Order: sequence, then structure tokens, then C-alpha cells
Amino acid sequence: MGPVRQWPGSTPAGHSTLMPDRSRQQSGKDAERHALEHLQQQGLRLLAQNWLCKRGELDLVMLDGDTVVFVEVRYRKNTQWGGALDSIDERKRQKLIFAAQYFLQCESRWANSPCRFDVVAIDSKLDQLNWLQNAFDG
Repeated sequence: MGPVRQWPGSTPAGHSTLMPDRSRQQSGKDAERHALEHLQQQGLRLLAQNWLCKRGELDLVMLDGDTVVFVEVRYRKNTQWGGALDSIDERKRQKLIFAAQYFLQCESRWANSPCRFDVVAIDSKLDQLNWLQNAFDG
């Protein structure tokens, strides 16, 4: 088992506040894989996965017809502090927009394509997937 991180004050008194990093990371990877499979079944084609730049990461970059789709995958095991969709605030949106702009600069063949930002939100169980197209404007 990997290192354990303590989340002070994040659970009710008398409950454990320890969460293994590895299981949390694995849940995120499982959610991304589930989202990718779902989007591919809907006809989207994968261009890039976990694309990194100095100011952010793009979980999935897909092609829907001629449209480049930047997909943020959000997984929440516990919705006590808000669901997966609620976790994308203005700061997160700005980071995604910046990363998408940088992607288009680096991958110039897609620079003139229409683009959109989608969110795949998965709450609690991996079979509860919500695909929100055009989730926000960039």
C-alpha cells in the first residue's frame, strides 16, 4: 500500500481521516478510462490523453467530426462537498482554457478547427456518468 495522506477536519468526529493516495489516484484513472470508452462509443476519436503543459493538464482531447473537444473528467466518490460538476470553478475553467490554447499552438493542424469544452462527471459509482457537452465557453 502506498503512502497515506491525512485530511484534517475532512470527516466527522470518530471517523478515520486517512485515505491512501494510490486508491484515490486509481479511482481517477478508472474514471478517465470509463469516460474515454463512453466517448469513443459515441463516435469521438482520441487525439491526446493527459496532455501536460506548465499551467495545466487536459484529461482527454478528442475529435467529434471536425470539432476538437477538450474533455475534463471529474470523479467524486463522496458528494458531501458537492458533486463532480460542482468541482469545476472559474479558476479551473481558466486553467483548462489556457491549456487548450497552448495545445492548439503546439498542435497547429487543429488550430483552425472549431473547439468546445465538455465535462464528463462521474459521481460515486462508475456507471453513473454524465456527459455535459459545451459545458463552458472558452
